[in-house]
Amino acid sequence: MSDATVQLLATLVKIAVILGALQAMVAGMTWVERRVSAWMQDRQGPNRVGPFGLLQPVADGIKFILKEDLVPPTAHRPLYVLAPAMALAPALVGFCVIPFGTALLIAGHRIPLVIADVDAGVLAVLAISAMGVYGIAMAGWASNNKYSQMGSLRSSAQLISYELALGVAVIGVVMGAGTLRPAMIVARQGDWAWNILLQPLGFLVFLVAAFAETNRAPFDLPEAESELVAGYHTEYSGMKFAMFFMAEYINMAVSSALMVTLYLGGWNLPGLDRLLSGNALALAQAGVFLAKLAFLLFFFVWVRWTLPRFRYDQLMRLGWKVLLPLAFLNIVWVGALVASGLYDRWQG
Repeated sequence: MSDATVQLLATLVKIAVILGALQAMVAGMTWVERRVSAWMQDRQGPNRVGPFGLLQPVADGIKFILKEDLVPPTAHRPLYVLAPAMALAPALVGFCVIPFGTALLIAGHRIPLVIADVDAGVLAVLAISAMGVYGIAMAGWASNNKYSQMGSLRSSAQLISYELALGVAVIGVVMGAGTLRPAMIVARQGDWAWNILLQPLGFLVFLVAAFAETNRAPFDLPEAESELVAGYHTEYSGMKFAMFFMAEYINMAVSSALMVTLYLGGWNLPGLDRLLSGNALALAQAGVFLAKLAFLLFFFVWVRWTLPRFRYDQLMRLGWKVLLPLAFLNIVWVGALVASGLYDRWQG
C-alpha cells in the first residue's frame, strides 16, 4: 500500500477519533459541570441516573432527541434552521490543526498525531473559531425575538473586542517561535522552556480573552438569564438547542487546546523523551496533552461557579482599556527578549 493511501486512511481515522472524542467530551463536561458546581455549593449534584450520576449525560441526550422541535411562526425559517450548524461547524473544524503528539510509526509509515499539519495553523484556528459568531448572529436575527437579537448583538460586540486582544497576545508567541506552525511552536518548548514562563502576561491576556470568546461566565452576557431569558438561543429547543450547547463546550476545548499548544508546552513533559521512545513516547505525549487540556477545562468550570457576571460596560472597558494595552506591552517584552537573544537561548 502506497504512503499516500496510508496517510489518507490515517487522516480519516484521526477525523473519526477526534469527532468521537469531542462528542464524548461534551457529554462528560455536562456531568463535570454539574458535579463541580454541586461540590462548590455543598450539594449532591447528579446522583440518580447510574453510579454517581454518570449516565446523566445519556439521559440528557435522549431528552434532547425526543423533545419537540418548535419553530416560531414569525421566524425566518431558513436562517433559523441553519444557525445552529453555523455555530457548531467552526468549533469542530478548529481542532483539525492542533497537534497532540509527534507521530506514530505504523508498518513503516510515519503517522503525525494531527489531522492537518499546516504552516499557518495558528492563524487558521483563529480565523475558523471567529466564524462561530455568524451562527449566533443568524440565530438572534432569524428568531425575530428582542431577547435573541440583543444576545446576538452582544456576542458580536464581545467577539470584536476580545478577538483583537487575543490575536495580539498570540503575536508574542509567533515572534518568539518564528513560525505559525503549531507543531514547531510546541517543539521549541521542550523540557521547561514553556512560553507561559517567558510570557506570563501574554498567557493571562489569552486566558481572559478565551473566556470572553467562548461566552463563558463571567463573560456570558450574550445569554444572561437575568436580562435576556437565554439570549440568542431563547427560541431554540430540541437538537437545535443541543447544537448550540455542543458548540460552546467544543469551543472551550479548542481554546484550551490552543492554550496548551501555545503556552503550556503542548505534549512536552520534562524528562518524558528520556524515559520512552517510539510509539510508547507518542502515546504518552498524547496523554500529557489530554491531561493539560482536562485541567484547563476544569478551570473553565471552576471560574464559572466562582466569579459573578460582569456588567456590560465593565466587559467592554476590560477588553479595550486593560487587555489590549497589556497585549501590546507583552509584544514589547517579547521583542526585547528576541532582540537580545535570550528567547532563543532559553528555548535552546
